[in-house]
Amino acid sequence: MLKKGFFYGLLILLGLLFYFYRNFETISAGVAILLFGMIMLEEGFRVFTKGPLQTILQSATNKLYKSIFTGAFVTALIQSSSLVSVITISFISAGLISLSGGLGLIFGANLGTTATAWLVAGFGLKVKISALALPMLVFGLIFSFQKKMTLKGIGNVMAGLGFFFLGIHYMKEGFDVFKEHIDLTQYAVTGFLGVFIYTGLGIVVTTILQSSSATLALILTALSVGQIEYENALALAIGANVGTTITAALGAISANSAGKRLAMAHFIFNMATGLVAIAFIFPLANLVNTTSDVLRIAATNYTLKLALFHTVFNALGVLLMVPFIRPLERLLLRFFIEKEKDVHEPKYLNPAVLKFPGAVLSALINESKYVYQNSVFEIVTHALNIHRTDVKSDEKLKTIIEKSQIDFHTDVEDLYYTKVKSIYSQIITYATTAQSTLKLNNRQNRAITDIKIANRKMVEIIKDARELNKNITIALSANNTHLTAAYDGYRKKLVKVLRVIYLFRKEENSEVYEAKLKKLKAEAKSNMRQSSHSIDNLIRKNAITPEMASSLFNDYTNVNDMIKKLIEVAELLYGKKDTLLDENGNGK
Repeated sequence: MLKKGFFYGLLILLGLLFYFYRNFETISAGVAILLFGMIMLEEGFRVFTKGPLQTILQSATNKLYKSIFTGAFVTALIQSSSLVSVITISFISAGLISLSGGLGLIFGANLGTTATAWLVAGFGLKVKISALALPMLVFGLIFSFQKKMTLKGIGNVMAGLGFFFLGIHYMKEGFDVFKEHIDLTQYAVTGFLGVFIYTGLGIVVTTILQSSSATLALILTALSVGQIEYENALALAIGANVGTTITAALGAISANSAGKRLAMAHFIFNMATGLVAIAFIFPLANLVNTTSDVLRIAATNYTLKLALFHTVFNALGVLLMVPFIRPLERLLLRFFIEKEKDVHEPKYLNPAVLKFPGAVLSALINESKYVYQNSVFEIVTHALNIHRTDVKSDEKLKTIIEKSQIDFHTDVEDLYYTKVKSIYSQIITYATTAQSTLKLNNRQNRAITDIKIANRKMVEIIKDARELNKNITIALSANNTHLTAAYDGYRKKLVKVLRVIYLFRKEENSEVYEAKLKKLKAEAKSNMRQSSHSIDNLIRKNAITPEMASSLFNDYTNVNDMIKKLIEVAELLYGKKDTLLDENGNGK
């Protein structure tokens, strides 16, 4: 109700302003065009998040200084801190980057937004921008109508910049005409009272416009035509920085824990930076004056000095917050606790990641690994009446089999329905959605198809384990040493494979275990094409009944098929040479 009331109130206020102050139309039209340009810019750059931008952000978070620099550079380049924030939240939610790495990107993005002020002050207000904006709009729209996504993205970027500069032109024109009727400098307030009033005004305007960059462009345009005093403009810039956190906080209300943590970090950073800037606004203004002299910025060039001030206090905020990133990370993790997910709930399949192909692949692989390492490993070992700790131990296989003669009474069917079926369907749905909605290259599409195949094989392994478990249970109670020995042999084969797979994914020298797995898979394939001579001998000696022989023959094929599938899934998910992702995180 509050949002709806605010919306209608804003419409009524705009209507009254248009009615009483006809020249206000030009300013508001300029703001609207500028905001539309920023939306087009974001849409244009979003095309490139599916490749290089995503890779850059994902690979630049292993060091704090790298994540801050990358956040600043990318935001300055694409003029959208919100897009960087969305990608960062998505990557943290999918477990692709750490929270501290994400905090570095967000802090850097805040610094990167200062590029907007330099763009407007140093270029937008110095050149006859309409002459440049219109050709950019024409060429941008021509490109945006192309079918190729890259060309469409370039077109949206060009058109976005055209609208951005055209918006500045109309805002400047509007303030020039507006000044003939009302001189806003009459409402200037000096001292700390003015600082607090105009900071509050900056917060309000940014909350309405939903963009600190748009607010800053508005402040710079008004300052350039003398409609506001320089001192008040500094306070407005601080308010714009603080106001952008309200947008982030509102957007995080319905977000997951990762979104809430990042929004709170953004809020803390901007509030801390704003409070420091307010407390030291006059010493900072003196610092800007001194620095302006060094940079040969004219004493009366207030727009460039405001851009410099905006950069200085944001850089100061980063310097102040860097020593507290680790404590802040611990505080956020403690305050926003991730709700413990049920076993059938996905851990990595975040819907927000569905915009980024490389991140989708990473999420699918991580989710598949989790299912394989936990659910499949547990179900197969328990179906064999073996403890998982024994498989992971250094104990001899023969000893493990000999001591594991007690029936676990494992209900494989129930475990499948409670631990695997739901998450399997969600993985397949997520993968299919990605294939149908994203522009994937052939390698990425094949990689997702391989992941779907790997998950289907995991389900088949569990179903094979269910049949094997029934016959192992019968063998334990049959009082036939020959039958028990035969099934112990099957169990030993599978435990050996499970142990090698465990070592393959855990040990550093995985190449050794990869070679062992290839050998075991080749043996399993060969065995599937040949009959078991040991079973034939048992039949000739009348050591087992025909029913027992039938079960043994079926499970002989069954076990070798399980071995082959277990190894194929392991190679697919953990193999170094045949990995689903190349070194840039893109699907092969």
